[in-house]
Amino acid sequence: MSNDFPSSKLERGKIFAKTGLKVGTNYAKRYLKKSAGKKESEEEGKKFHADNARQVFNEFTKLRGTALKIAQSLSMDDGMLPEEFAEVMSESQYSVPPINKALARSIIRKELGDYPENLFAHFNTEAIAAASIGQVHEAELKNGQKVAVKIQYPNVRNTIHSDLSMAKTLMKRIVNRNGNFDEYFEEIEDTLIEETDYHQEGKYLQYFNKRFSEGDVITPKYIAEFSTGKVLTMSFIEGRHLKEFLASNPSQEERNHFGQLLWDFFHDQVEQRNFIHADTHPGNFFFREDGKLGVIDFGCVKKFSEEFTHNYMKLLPKHLKQNEQEIRELYLKLDIIKANPKNPEKEEEFFQFCKAYGDTFAKPYMGNEFDFSDPEFKEKITHFARELPIKNEPRGDKNFIYSTKVHIGLYNMLMKLGAQIDTERSKKLTHNMIETMDKGT
Repeated sequence: MSNDFPSSKLERGKIFAKTGLKVGTNYAKRYLKKSAGKKESEEEGKKFHADNARQVFNEFTKLRGTALKIAQSLSMDDGMLPEEFAEVMSESQYSVPPINKALARSIIRKELGDYPENLFAHFNTEAIAAASIGQVHEAELKNGQKVAVKIQYPNVRNTIHSDLSMAKTLMKRIVNRNGNFDEYFEEIEDTLIEETDYHQEGKYLQYFNKRFSEGDVITPKYIAEFSTGKVLTMSFIEGRHLKEFLASNPSQEERNHFGQLLWDFFHDQVEQRNFIHADTHPGNFFFREDGKLGVIDFGCVKKFSEEFTHNYMKLLPKHLKQNEQEIRELYLKLDIIKANPKNPEKEEEFFQFCKAYGDTFAKPYMGNEFDFSDPEFKEKITHFARELPIKNEPRGDKNFIYSTKVHIGLYNMLMKLGAQIDTERSKKLTHNMIETMDKGT
């Protein structure tokens, strides 16, 4: 349990700087040893990456907020980082030490006008989940309804801008990319600012609960009378996270069932051309005993522009048809490749690389079903992420930050499930959606 929540730019800057310096020094020493001919065993390499990730995770845990959002992203980016680094970072989806109980009580009193023991029939002072921006407590309303109460950490919104500025420097040390990330970080900042507005998240809860109120997907109901901009109360969703579900040794049938629910949930959102749950990581999904999929945390929700959505959706049929000229034209529209590059040969190499990556990404849609347990598929996805030819120049529309996060997040969970998916319906949905958009309706 921690009383500390460093909120000043100076305090947080010291932690970022300390982390960046330590990790940067560790990797530099390792590089020098390798240059000098000192061999490293596979086990030593794994331990090195895991130890460094642990240092970053421990420091980011102190910071919470934007820092832990970055940790979550690192854990999902298969291939960009060593597997051991990403594995440690995945803890940010499940296990973050909560803030002090007294501080949590004082936040509720300030926001809701009284202490939790007076507002609720029961309030568990121990947080059941603690993450990047806030922590969740189990409670019971006086009418007997079980609810989840999310409390935002103090001063999170005020730290976002400075955190992102410092994070850019630290990211460059870890992933060795030195390009101009400004446009992308601005998009992340705008999204994080919205995530700290729990009134807005309440509106998203209402939208998704109405949209998925029937069927095999369950989302929380918003309880406005016990919510403010920094405290969010919603109905309680029970269930197991992916890690716990897999530990129960589920049958292939169960894996396929939940995999199909995940697949259909993603494609149903895309078909609506409206809001998309854009925080696709295992901590936000529950695999329930009744066979239903629970979906939580609607802070990061995106609505992409019609132009981007149209072009992004067209990527799939273009790759399936293998029309290279049409793929090239679409890549230009999406800022993936440049029209007048300084180095045409390098640009062509990059295009061919991206096309091959897109072909692999489209593979689940090539037939009417796909087996995500295929090790060759995972190996190829990981290979493309690691072998990106242009590593110091950000490419692609800024909306790729979240569209790719959703799609890659989906693939990662399906690969961990080893699920066999029926893709026929989703292909038809995609085709109908593109036809509709082409007609301008």
